Amino acid sequence: HPHSCSQHPGTHTMLPLLLLLLPAAHGIAQLRYRPALTKDPQLEGLTTASTFVLDQPRCVFDDYGNADIWLVVALEQAAFNNTAAPGTPETAFQGFPDRVRAYMTLNTTLVNYPCPKPDGDITVLRVGSETSCAQEPTRPTCNGPLPGPGPYWVKFLALEGSVPVAETAWSEPIILRTAKSPNSISTTGSGHSAGMIAITTILSILFAILLAGLVAMLIFWSSDSCSGSSTFSKPESVTVRRYNTHHVYDQPAARL
Repeated sequence: HPHSCSQHPGTHTMLPLLLLLLPAAHGIAQLRYRPALTKDPQLEGLTTASTFVLDQPRCVFDDYGNADIWLVVALEQAAFNNTAAPGTPETAFQGFPDRVRAYMTLNTTLVNYPCPKPDGDITVLRVGSETSCAQEPTRPTCNGPLPGPGPYWVKFLALEGSVPVAETAWSEPIILRTAKSPNSISTTGSGHSAGMIAITTILSILFAILLAGLVAMLIFWSSDSCSGSSTFSKPESVTVRRYNTHHVYDQPAARL
């Protein structure tokens, strides 16, 4: 009896350990859902230089009503460990991408992802939209602007307490827009500017010629109208003289 009684403390000690190891032994539920950029035609700017827009995971985590749902953003799929806790230096946005290769953000509960979605609801998430907390170490789960074009991979992870219980598949690689290099912008811009300058110069010259012609015509018409009496008097006098001369020479012929 003394020997058998000595085993009871060990039995009571092992039972909690087995209960703690049970979720790990069971593993994380692998959901078939794959995050993707939204295809909502009403939205613009699905990708920018520092953000992208995902569809919300509606009707995905319905079996995990007590879980917090996190978005994991990674530069490499292998860079994230499911046992990493959110809100720690290991998963803080402020260390991304140099010290941290994958961070956790946009945590919420299932109540914010109702299924089916009510009519009129906006069912998207804009990743990278918070600028105020990007440099704030006290906000490690900041949804801060993405630092480069990527590519990035994302997935949703459900945690009950600190225990991961379900996860989606990784998304396809997401590449952000890149701004044109200064060289390409200046070259292209200068080409268009040169063309516009040439056209503007030609039009200006043609307009100047046309304007000069109009001014010359106005001056000519003005001077012509001012001297109109003398101009017309001369042809009339000449005509009269010719007529008189012809008449004078006609008289002898008539007489003959």
